[in-house]
Amino acid sequence: MPPFDRYAAIDWSGAKGERHKGIAIAWCDANGGPPALLEPGRSWSRTDVLRWLRDLASASQRTLVGMDLGISLPYADCGAFFPGAAQSPGSAKALWALVDGICSGDPHLGAGTFVDHSDFAEFFRRHGGREGTRFRCDGAEHGRGRFRVTELRQQAMGCKPYSNFNLVGAAQVGKSSLTGMRVLHHLRGTLPVWPVDPAPRAGSAIVEIYTTIAAMAAGRRPGRAKMRRHEDIDAALQALGSPPLGREGPVDDHSADALVTAAWLRNAAAKPDNWTPQALTPSIARTEGWTFGVR
Repeated sequence: MPPFDRYAAIDWSGAKGERHKGIAIAWCDANGGPPALLEPGRSWSRTDVLRWLRDLASASQRTLVGMDLGISLPYADCGAFFPGAAQSPGSAKALWALVDGICSGDPHLGAGTFVDHSDFAEFFRRHGGREGTRFRCDGAEHGRGRFRVTELRQQAMGCKPYSNFNLVGAAQVGKSSLTGMRVLHHLRGTLPVWPVDPAPRAGSAIVEIYTTIAAMAAGRRPGRAKMRRHEDIDAALQALGSPPLGREGPVDDHSADALVTAAWLRNAAAKPDNWTPQALTPSIARTEGWTFGVR
């Protein structure tokens, strides 16, 4: 894998509305130096991020972008994203197209129409105690819903993943994932998304990240992965071999996640094993995708 020139991490949000405090972008240079927030204090919209990603496709610098969301839904456990549904695509890219098509009228790249759709609602856990009859795996002992293979591997690493079909609570990842799929569909043909697309030999690319993995690599416990002070960020950066920011005081956890994960991505991208995890088969790459750094 040829080296990238820059590494960026996006802490994402699937919340309603146009602009979100929960979206933060940080980047760092391959040659060293501390990570930095891109336009700190800005309330990003998902459309803003889409434009920024499109610009990377034509930029001379090669950037590896990590997006903190699930790039697909579970498939391998049941042999389908939506077993028994009239519309159940056979690949991650077809899933992105389906979500974007059904949600074409949702403003700000939202995905509310998809989770309320009669063909798919029963697969999600939604607000108001509405757990769909198809939310859980058959025989599942936990209530966190269906997992992709990469999420099972995250669990083996000590993480506590939740299903991308979960739309409720602080641990929900479904809304972020579905809105992110709309962005990925709009980027088709401009930026490759590993491993749905092969690892690129040139140009920029996108990978799925899980910020808890970066925090664990920096010495944090999974249950204490969130950082809300600059002093904690600097300790994490030092553990990752990065220069510190050199600031003090509170910081929002979205910015902290992006900063630490950008520095981690710079290290992780240089490790060949992260590009060739043993459990990643061609079928899983095509359907479920993978979380970068999970082996």
